[in-house]
Amino acid sequence: MASSLTCIKKLSESLNISSNIPSTYVHFKDPVETTALDPQDSIPKIDISLLTSDDTDQRSKAIHDLDKACQEWGFFMAVNHGIPEELLQKMIEISEEFFNLGEEEKPEFDPKNVMEPIRYGTSFNTAQEKVHCWRDFLKLFVHPHFHSPQKPEAFRDVLAEYCARARELVRKLVRGVSQSLGLDEGEMEEALNLASGFQLFSANLYPPCPQPELALGMTPHSDHGLFTLLIQNGVGGLQIQHDAVWVSVNAIPGSILVNVADHLEIFSNGKYKSVLHRAVVNNGKTRISIAIANSPSLDTVVSPCPKLVQTESGRGLAYVPMKYKEYLLTQQSNRLDGKARLEEVKALDD
Repeated sequence: MASSLTCIKKLSESLNISSNIPSTYVHFKDPVETTALDPQDSIPKIDISLLTSDDTDQRSKAIHDLDKACQEWGFFMAVNHGIPEELLQKMIEISEEFFNLGEEEKPEFDPKNVMEPIRYGTSFNTAQEKVHCWRDFLKLFVHPHFHSPQKPEAFRDVLAEYCARARELVRKLVRGVSQSLGLDEGEMEEALNLASGFQLFSANLYPPCPQPELALGMTPHSDHGLFTLLIQNGVGGLQIQHDAVWVSVNAIPGSILVNVADHLEIFSNGKYKSVLHRAVVNNGKTRISIAIANSPSLDTVVSPCPKLVQTESGRGLAYVPMKYKEYLLTQQSNRLDGKARLEEVKALDD
């Protein structure tokens, strides 16, 4: 990493409330545009327990609600998801312990290999960026092969349990979505080889910023994969784009935030849209978020489900087939740029 760059935690600790941030972190020359604050109760909530209910009517309604949330928002809050709140809290606490380790105890601070299974770094891809994000991260490949740092000592066990529980939740979501698309319950799971699905864990640290109106924790982007699950330490910062305005997300305690990602948009042939989102920062509190991207297997060629492509009337093939690993590598090797990667795989109009 260039010598002029350091982790944001260290930079934040070296500044005071009246400091100017380095120009390489200034995203806005003028104050951030006004954010449309949306009432919390207008963001969809999906009761995960009802997706597997023995009551046919309740299950059908839950699948209908999931379908509507994926179409209209590309985002929802998962409640009654079955993951103990104590485990969510442990995952956040142990991640904070990792960021508080001395730099000599952490993995090598190196942005060069974006496919390294254990990667500690800052911003998103400093090698490609002109302006950096106010964020440090730990990224881990956790499925089908599990990787974890050696410290903190309890990190590995907490991580393994949380990631396994997250895969169970995603399996329920995928089965619900498969039915909402008019497919058999297990059809999507089988088509995308989710038994060997790729799972990427990312712990994110957003320290206080003296000029939060000029910086961004993460620039606007959509995610690779099918669903991203996100939890946080009670400090807000996630914003999603809905109806062309930015909406600040205030999570219900104990809920898991879920966004539709690019490969669900591709598989659904555009019926569901991956959501554009960003992270904003503040000047008072450190935010920690834990995101898990859940995806097809690396070797799966992802394309629109043939049953969802109408060749005689309506919408034809909206996206060209591409191996998931190739998509992932290209996205991770470049700077964040909205939904630019997804745009590149859109099929040309006739």
